[in-house]
Amino acid sequence: QVELVESGGGVVQAGDSLRLSCAASRRPFNTYVAWFRQAPGKEREFVATITWSGGRRDYADSVKGRFSISVDNAKSTVYLQMNSLRPEDTAVYYCAATTYSGSIYPKNNINYGYWGQGTQVTVSS
Repeated sequence: QVELVESGGGVVQAGDSLRLSCAASRRPFNTYVAWFRQAPGKEREFVATITWSGGRRDYADSVKGRFSISVDNAKSTVYLQMNSLRPEDTAVYYCAATTYSGSIYPKNNINYGYWGQGTQVTVSS
C-alpha cells in the first residue's frame, strides 16, 4: 500500500510558475511515480512520470519544455515544477504510484494503482 498526499496547487496567471509536491508513504525501489491531470469535462491525462531512482523520466508532449518532474528520496517526495503556465493547464492534478518497474514508460491510468486526492491548479488569462 502506498499513500500519496499532494500539495502546492493554487490560482496563478498565465506565464507564472507553480510547484506541486506529492509525499509518499513508501517508495518501492525503481518503480514509477507520476502526475496526471483532469480538466472539467475531460478524461484524466498523463503529464509526467519518473522512477524513484530519478534515472528515467518522460513527459506528455503538451508539457515538454515547460514542466519538470523530480524526486527527493530523502523526503519520499515527487515534485512537478510547472513553468510558463497556460489557461489550458487548468485542472486537478493527481499524483499516482505503481509497483511496475519495467523499461516501458507507464502513461496510462490503469498502470497506476495508488492515487492521491488531487490538488487544483487554475491558470487565468
